Amino acid sequence: MTVRVRTRRSGRSRLIAAVGAVGLVAGLLVSAPGALATQSPSAPRESAPFFPAFGLPYAPGQPAFSAGIHSDDGATGPKNAIDLVPNDGVVRAPLEGTVHIWQCAGGPWVTIDHQEGWRTGYYHMENIQVSEGQQVAPGTVLGTVGNALPCGGSTSGAHVHFTLWLLTASPAERAAEPAVAGDWDGVSYARLSSEVAAVVGEPVNGKVFGGWQFFEGAAQYSGYTVRQSDGWTVPFPGTFIYG
Repeated sequence: MTVRVRTRRSGRSRLIAAVGAVGLVAGLLVSAPGALATQSPSAPRESAPFFPAFGLPYAPGQPAFSAGIHSDDGATGPKNAIDLVPNDGVVRAPLEGTVHIWQCAGGPWVTIDHQEGWRTGYYHMENIQVSEGQQVAPGTVLGTVGNALPCGGSTSGAHVHFTLWLLTASPAERAAEPAVAGDWDGVSYARLSSEVAAVVGEPVNGKVFGGWQFFEGAAQYSGYTVRQSDGWTVPFPGTFIYG
């Protein structure tokens, strides 16, 4: 049986209304396997090397709402971002790595560097529980979903803006352009989400996180995810259960 879902595409304003409903609609926004098979998302960036075995940035066994896949600024550049609201509100490391705490006028925010130049970002997060240079294991608590805007940007409901990056700059490139090489202290969100993202933002399209493969849609805040174990498909905006 297929459950029909009315999909809205009005942007991040959906998040605040969805937070309270996450626990109630976990089983209602899931469509039957293959329901979106006619979509033809663009292929992942050809330059990307091996992709790590990422989990999702929260604990398994719970539903999480996603407003969909989008560019870091919600408008331009590669679609390297997924807005997520796990039911318990706790953000966790999806893979082992090294924490970086970036400072802006409005406070700190967190990224994790993983093997082979991969970096994940956790914007809007509050109650940060990790420190600069800390080595984290999968599942380590990073903080909670929130509305923090340390370097600028906007938010209309507590969530984690989960982003994917691939840092491959040479030493010379690092010296010439530190932000593109991954030094983000004091870098405004406007610059990070546009100029920097255009160079090192990595599309999530086709990539697997926590046993779910994500596919971008033609529009911002759209797309879908497919559970690898059985092909179960969830359109965005929507709710799916990790693990």
